[in-house]
Amino acid sequence: GRLLDRLITRTGISRGEVFICNVLKCRPPGNRDPQPEEIEACKGYLLDQIDLIRPRVICVLGRHAYNTLFGTDERITKIRGQIKEWQGIVVVPTFHPSYLLRNDSRMGEALEDMETLRQLLANP
Repeated sequence: GRLLDRLITRTGISRGEVFICNVLKCRPPGNRDPQPEEIEACKGYLLDQIDLIRPRVICVLGRHAYNTLFGTDERITKIRGQIKEWQGIVVVPTFHPSYLLRNDSRMGEALEDMETLRQLLANP
């Protein structure tokens, strides 16, 4: 969580402006990728959270979050940097912090995505 907090605050976004929710409501054993049946079991909770919060903008972190919302099988490296729309909500896809910990050469791109997020939040 520290890397995500640093990305958010480094861009000038107040931590109070964001609500973080996960695709899964528990961590998979061994910190492995979530299985399709686990995602499906938790998806309703995620959608309920989004419905209750009613965000103007969603920043999805990683392919699992993106693919859960959009029902696709996209690679985050192909879609990050693009502004999308899901059910009338602006979506900014970027890398998951765990990916950035393993691939720090992508940090600049993640900061660009956070800057896009900041601009979208600043201009309702």
